Amino acid sequence: MSKIQLNAERLARYMAQQEICDVIHRYCRGIDRLDWDLVRSCYHADATDDHGDFRGTVDEFLAYIQQGLPRFLSTQHFVGNILVEFDGERARAESYLVAYHRLPASSTKPLRDYTVGLRYVDDFERRNREWRIAARVCAFDWSRIDPVAPGGWVPDERATVGRRDRGDAVFAPSLVGWNA
Repeated sequence: MSKIQLNAERLARYMAQQEICDVIHRYCRGIDRLDWDLVRSCYHADATDDHGDFRGTVDEFLAYIQQGLPRFLSTQHFVGNILVEFDGERARAESYLVAYHRLPASSTKPLRDYTVGLRYVDDFERRNREWRIAARVCAFDWSRIDPVAPGGWVPDERATVGRRDRGDAVFAPSLVGWNA
């Protein structure tokens, strides 16, 4: 094998790895912004998802999260280590995450934060020149629920505050005159 062929293979592998990482990051944005179309775009049509208390098809999963996620005031999914192992047009990705969920106060409970340490164990497949999730298993490693301290930080009225819809700053026109 020539050096050029070896470099081309390494570049192709790197590009595939980056495409898979992009899918994982897009999924997290979709979940945090409640953008169901974006979440859907991360999966193949026949994909499955095992989210602990849910197991089923991607379409069933979307219906499930559309019912459950809006109950949180906000969520943020932080992705850490991602390890991708390839087998031709298939890949296994293990992604470490910390997911933050703000729960509203109720008549019996204060405002609180539900934090989860988990891993996405994804089987990706490349179909029609595109990497997407074919099957996902969420492995839950730890969790905690903490009351929010009274008088905690409140953003200034002029501050841009994150939103869970298309009104979020990430969807606004570019500040420098170009659009992503």
